[in-house]
Amino acid sequence: MLTAFARAFKTPDLRRKLLFTVGIVAVFRLGSTLPTPGVDYTQINACISAAGTSNSVFGLINLFSGGALLQLSVFALGIMPYITASIIVQLLGVVIPRFETLRKEGHSGQAKLTQYTRYLTIGLAVLQSTGIIALARAHRLIPGCTRDVIFNRIGVWGIIVMVVIMTGGTTLIMWLAELITDRGIGNGMSILIFTSIAAGFPSSLWAIKLAKGWPVFLMVIAVGLALVALVVFIEQGQRRIPVQYAKRMVGRRMYGGTSTYIPLKVNMAGVIPVIFASSLLYIPTLAASLGTPTSAWVIWVENNFTLGDHPLYMALYFGLIIFFTYFYVAITFNPDEVSEDMKKYGGFVPGIRPGRPTAEYLGYVLSRITLPGSLYLGLIALIPLVALTLLNASPNFPFGGTAILIVVGVGLETVKQIESQLQQRNYEGFLR
Repeated sequence: MLTAFARAFKTPDLRRKLLFTVGIVAVFRLGSTLPTPGVDYTQINACISAAGTSNSVFGLINLFSGGALLQLSVFALGIMPYITASIIVQLLGVVIPRFETLRKEGHSGQAKLTQYTRYLTIGLAVLQSTGIIALARAHRLIPGCTRDVIFNRIGVWGIIVMVVIMTGGTTLIMWLAELITDRGIGNGMSILIFTSIAAGFPSSLWAIKLAKGWPVFLMVIAVGLALVALVVFIEQGQRRIPVQYAKRMVGRRMYGGTSTYIPLKVNMAGVIPVIFASSLLYIPTLAASLGTPTSAWVIWVENNFTLGDHPLYMALYFGLIIFFTYFYVAITFNPDEVSEDMKKYGGFVPGIRPGRPTAEYLGYVLSRITLPGSLYLGLIALIPLVALTLLNASPNFPFGGTAILIVVGVGLETVKQIESQLQQRNYEGFLR
């Protein structure tokens, strides 16, 4: 693999793309550490050092921003508003016929959907930045922090400037991601998410070493490597449905007669169910942070939902991941549509009649293969919570949950893209 990377850098076109991607990543990390005007950087660092991020209501957003959220930096919102907007637009395609029509129009329709996603991202960024600044001024962004992390002299116009800068930071991140997709290597959004999560790995691992010593640290490294191997194995697993295309005469030429397959991945939903479940379970904690601290329901939520180590929270988390896995797979893969497309072009599954029987067969296989995929997602997502209970670690435990799924998934896709470009240039690639 190292030889292949060396050959990639020897290829002028690939070297330019790799260096361009690294440069954009450097700009992204710089913006993640640059404080927003009006933020008292000394006070906010003191609060983070004293309280940590273990009880943060915005743990998922903080993870995706590489720790930039709790520092109220220019890129505090990270890529999360765009992810949320993308999911909303994708879900709206199921209930709004106009969106479904645009999706089927090809490149022009996809361009319009992308534009809608950008507008929605800006709107969500305005709402989220306003809420985060309001929580910071009310001393509720970082649990236990009573310091003034935003200067008192900041007035209404100062708050508006902060909102505009944070929203502009999210817009800039969208642009940087599109630059990586167009001129660099890999998917831009995925690369930036990968960078944000990977940036927190060294500090998280070193915190475990300082708290628990070398034996636990080495054990965590060993478990992490085993989990990476497991995730790679499952993510690459798929059920291939054979498809045969009948020969047909068009004019004076013969078409068809080929064999192919439909790949049904074990984990077709990716990391989306984990994000959905995490976001839904953040709602009670967010509501409690806005309520009266002495209220009975606020105390109950803080005891059962804040840390994530309660059995009730774990059971709900696991159940929601399974539900959202089936839900997301159902809206992204339509057996009836696939069956009709196959029938239209003369394709059929050997031993299965075209049309409705093929759709029922695909639905049957999909439902069976989604079960182990959902259980796998649920177990991987529970690893940080188990680590929290056993090691008293942070919920942003580096080897588990959303972090490891995204890091491994993005790493695999990026390596495949470099591999394919090496093979196009008659190089051997990663595998001899």
